[in-house]
Amino acid sequence: MPDTYGDVALFNKEIKRLYRLAEDLVEYACSMGIKDKLSYVKQHFKVDLDIEVLKEKESAAVIAQQMAIEKKLDIYEQFDAFIESKRKKVSKGMLRIYGYVRERLKVYEVFRGNKVMFENIDYNFYENWLEFLTYDYVQIGRSVDYRGLKLNTIGLTVKHFRGFIKDRVRRKIIEPIDLTDFKIPEEEVDAIYLSNDEIAAIYKADLSGQSYLEPYRDLFVFACLTGLRFSDFLEVELEDFQQGFLYKKQEKSEHWVVIPLRKEAMEIINNRFVAGIPKLSNAKFNSYVKIIGLAAGIKNMVKFSDKKGNKTVTENKAKCDWITTHTARRSFCTNEFLAGTPVKLIMKINGHKTEKDFYKYIRVAPEEAARVIQELWLQRNAMAAFTTSAV
Repeated sequence: MPDTYGDVALFNKEIKRLYRLAEDLVEYACSMGIKDKLSYVKQHFKVDLDIEVLKEKESAAVIAQQMAIEKKLDIYEQFDAFIESKRKKVSKGMLRIYGYVRERLKVYEVFRGNKVMFENIDYNFYENWLEFLTYDYVQIGRSVDYRGLKLNTIGLTVKHFRGFIKDRVRRKIIEPIDLTDFKIPEEEVDAIYLSNDEIAAIYKADLSGQSYLEPYRDLFVFACLTGLRFSDFLEVELEDFQQGFLYKKQEKSEHWVVIPLRKEAMEIINNRFVAGIPKLSNAKFNSYVKIIGLAAGIKNMVKFSDKKGNKTVTENKAKCDWITTHTARRSFCTNEFLAGTPVKLIMKINGHKTEKDFYKYIRVAPEEAARVIQELWLQRNAMAAFTTSAV
């Protein structure tokens, strides 16, 4: 080889170095699981390539990419995105419920001390979360430390969490997750209703020494006479009343209802709230209606029970202490049902979409059921065959 081409030994040494560099690059491509190794080598091979520097750069890039993926798939950021996607599709009340589900998940994460991630969502997660919600979740806003949610509240939490997961799967944001065994626990709720006589007693209750309770009393009675939810009767405006009817778009279902108004309901609006409905908190309302119920003499003892895990928890207290804002809606449905109003018509007024949902609101005491049947017999003259003499 002519001297003009350089030193042969150095030339061979350089060829061997480049060959080993190419081999190292192929080996590194194999370790990284790169399928098209030839294209990878062509892209990165340079005579001055430092394989260790390349490894460091690519390792940093992989870490950055992984961090970006994890951030994108942060379950709470995804929950926020899910809620935002629903903002124009569901009511404000439904958005609040989604927020409660997210909050219960976050509290559970703090309780267990490990981050909840999509890859953790399996049957073990489901069982442990349910156990936490049943026994360890501290209810916010209570005057005493009260742990555990009611079974139906847990059921709603699971239901909407499943909806969130399915939405993320449908959008191909996460891999499919088997939710087959994520059962929605539920039980028939023990809950009171107020008869028309009890509602009248509340309306006539002497609150002269507690005048601050009067707006609460009148609003509660108004709800009993119309079947409105708390979230709806606080949003009623005077222009919603037209010719003896109340036209209202329900917040929860976004369903329009037309409610006929009894004269007592019109009196409450005209005499008490002609300037508008006051804004009141649900917690304060629930506290005050119990005091009002006591002032009205609704204090017969009532015993109810519900499930907490595999145990039945029983409470026995005065009926007034069971009254909540939701008692009004339940009372309206039950009283109309007992009065013989066709179920389909009650559903039209109250906005229930299915009879199954409607009948969850009906609370009839055994004595009341017996009395109604007895009255139906008299109307039908059902006993005539036994009282008429044979010819």
